[in-house]
Amino acid sequence: MAHLTLNGKPCTFEKGQSILQVALDHGIEVPHYCFHPSLSVPGNCRICLAEVWQPNQKTGTLESMGKLVPTCHTPANDGMVVYTDSPKAVANQKQVMEFLLINHPVDCPVCDQAGECSLQDYSYQYGRGESRFQEEKIKGPKKDLGPNILLYSDRCIMCTRCVRFTREVTQTGELMVEGRGGTEMIDVFPGMALDNELASNVIDLCPVGALLDKDFLFQQRVWFLKKTPSIDGITASGDNISVEHNEGQVYRFKPRTNREVNQWWITDEVRYGWKFVHAENRLLIPMIRGREAKGEHDAPLEWHDAMRSAHELCAGAVSRGGHLGLLVSPMLSCEDAFLLVHAILAMDPNALIGVGPIPSRGEDKVFPNGFKVYAEKAPNARGVRRVAEAVSNNIQGRKTSPVLTAEQFLAAMKVDVMHAVVVTGNYPTAWATNEWSTALKAIPFVLIDTLPSALLYDAAVVLPSATWVEKHGSFENANGRLQAFDKAIDPIHFARTESQIAIDLDALHRGTISHACDVEAIRVEMATVAGLESFGRALNRPAAAIAAESDMVYVEL
Repeated sequence: MAHLTLNGKPCTFEKGQSILQVALDHGIEVPHYCFHPSLSVPGNCRICLAEVWQPNQKTGTLESMGKLVPTCHTPANDGMVVYTDSPKAVANQKQVMEFLLINHPVDCPVCDQAGECSLQDYSYQYGRGESRFQEEKIKGPKKDLGPNILLYSDRCIMCTRCVRFTREVTQTGELMVEGRGGTEMIDVFPGMALDNELASNVIDLCPVGALLDKDFLFQQRVWFLKKTPSIDGITASGDNISVEHNEGQVYRFKPRTNREVNQWWITDEVRYGWKFVHAENRLLIPMIRGREAKGEHDAPLEWHDAMRSAHELCAGAVSRGGHLGLLVSPMLSCEDAFLLVHAILAMDPNALIGVGPIPSRGEDKVFPNGFKVYAEKAPNARGVRRVAEAVSNNIQGRKTSPVLTAEQFLAAMKVDVMHAVVVTGNYPTAWATNEWSTALKAIPFVLIDTLPSALLYDAAVVLPSATWVEKHGSFENANGRLQAFDKAIDPIHFARTESQIAIDLDALHRGTISHACDVEAIRVEMATVAGLESFGRALNRPAAAIAAESDMVYVEL
């Protein structure tokens, strides 16, 4: 394998890589703005310039390339010696930073990008200590580019990442460069809005505070936010995301790089689709609903009373010779499905198990770069079915049919096969149609859900559940990739995870003491079940977070 020496450190590389890519692969910081691994390389920011020596093929001696060269554009060659920390390279970095800050408003205290701004970081690391510019700054306008994005032109450094994104990744071409010299700026083409499925990724691409998210504007300082690795819980894509939150409140979603799944991007649908987590009408307390007078209900219950009522409903149906039904939502995690199916089959080995309705909207769309937007709007339809089938197949003496589709489950309810049903929802929008509501009115049922639906006032017991950002779990995406995600915030108010509800229900059935849900222990148990071995060997987990240490010097006053 070829190698070069970068700032005194030997680095191996693959043929075709640029010097900058080699540096990034080896954890060596080289300042850069315009370069992004998914986009073309214009080499226009000039801050990554370095001194480079190449071996002479005839004599074998090192020869200087004569001038500073852009590391983003220069191919790495075997035997190269590169310096980005030489006096020449450092002088260039200071000059570029001084040039970029000439017309910049330096409004960091009121800028949403403060704390995660490359201009801010590089000014501290590579810039001068003071400005020598005495003339009047050119003021740029603020522009509304689309439904989610604002442009603060005077902060823009013209790296053109956003323009190249709309030309090369989405190929929708909404953005352009207008003007020349000091009045050059980003703009949308007349009559066009920046409003494609991936539009808001330009916010993440922008290395400064020029492109801002309307939804996050002035909401929170980024250094207060905690980042939790998660998975898209809204569609079948399995996109890797970071949930950014503070004090139990989610503020935004950002993409996590995974070249095998979502590359560097997420859709706007995923980015802004989490609002139901903090919806004003979230179900927050367990209740027993009056079935005789629609809309009337008893006072809110303690959880143990609600769980006892749910168990009595299910156990009573079985004791009278009836069968139970369990509708497992495709919005639940694999661990939720595993414990719920176990709990119901422990009470009735011949219970009917079905997978809830799988929402779909539009058609799949594939962008030129290979990124796919899925029409299927459920994160775990395949995982829930696989887990339910595996558990059902391992129950001795089970005689009923395999796991049913939503349509088959609905048909079975209409012919009075089930005498009590446990229904799970957890959808981000209303899901229960009139057909479901009519069928369930004839059967006593327990509703485990996050939002009100047409079923709410007909349920015998209502148990408020947690969304995926409020629990640990795993999803299987449309391509069969099994991915784990972590809990970002605690369940809101009195909501509980479906896994904990299942554990409590099973404890009541067995007459034992319930215990707290341990996701890792559940996965160990799942891996012992035929058909679920992948939970022990093929579960893709998020990379461990790397603690960042500040180089800021603190002085005691």
